[in-house]
Amino acid sequence: MDLSMTYAIHDALRRDLGELDRATTTAGRDPRQVLAGAAGWTLFKKAVHAHHRAEDGALWPSLRQNLAGRPKELVLLEVMEAEHAAITPVIEAIDGALTDPGAGSLRLGQLVDALTHGLRGHLQHEEEAALPLVQQVLTAEQWSHFTQVQDQHIGEDAHLLLPWMLDGADPSTAERLLARLAPPAYEACTVLWIPAYAVIDRWIPGTTA
Repeated sequence: MDLSMTYAIHDALRRDLGELDRATTTAGRDPRQVLAGAAGWTLFKKAVHAHHRAEDGALWPSLRQNLAGRPKELVLLEVMEAEHAAITPVIEAIDGALTDPGAGSLRLGQLVDALTHGLRGHLQHEEEAALPLVQQVLTAEQWSHFTQVQDQHIGEDAHLLLPWMLDGADPSTAERLLARLAPPAYEACTVLWIPAYAVIDRWIPGTTA
């Protein structure tokens, strides 16, 4: 069972959490204006929602089915879902702060800190506890179903999210991820999508994704 894509998404999310911190703490810039106009924030949200919806809809249910009668592991799945559920309101609160003149930079900074702490903690928890369980009990068919559902959630944003995921990935991981693409998608990704993504300055206001 190849978890390369899951780990690549996690690494890309961690990378963007660092970018979020820099974008909202750089002296001389209004962090609300920076984030409100940054393509990186839009891509980050798309990636979080696609990944978490796929896990909630296809990964945790399959695990729950296979873990019947194992209460300790079933509690872990409830925690995974709860951690997902806690992240979405923070993202929504950040979006609210970006359009609320009264929110102020301090409030935005507090929310970004909360998002960073919550998401980093969740990713580590998932990697240390849930993904080993996936490898132990999930069938190849169930894993294939999850990857198909995740691809569906990425869907029309594939031209953005695939290059986003590959950004900074080590060459062997990038090769494995590209190899899983159908030939038309492989050609589009390597010839069109990655070059187009490369010219986007994701954390400068006014660029679009």
